[in-house]
Amino acid sequence: MAVTKRPGSAECGLDAAMEVMGGKWKVVVLWMLESGPRRFGELRRSIDGITEKVLAAHLREMEADGIVHREVYDEVPPRVEYSLTPIGVELNDALAPLSAWGAKYRMREPA
Repeated sequence: MAVTKRPGSAECGLDAAMEVMGGKWKVVVLWMLESGPRRFGELRRSIDGITEKVLAAHLREMEADGIVHREVYDEVPPRVEYSLTPIGVELNDALAPLSAWGAKYRMREPA
């Protein structure tokens, strides 16, 4: 998904970031790839509730956005691994404070 400026949208880096991170599961996939390369089946089993179709679509979009690298090994049976690109690692680093805020938010007393 190429990031394009929508008519009437503010020129803000958050707009571009949300275009790349949009989708229910993309941030979860990013966190799963933080620990290193993973195969498709590993990701599917590790992310409770995600469908194969949605995971495949998210990985394709993230690869097109330059966040995820797809490595195909010339083996029988074929092996494919997904890993974060340097910009994907940067995105994960940028999401770390948001994760910390979310954990703190969950721990607060209800208003």
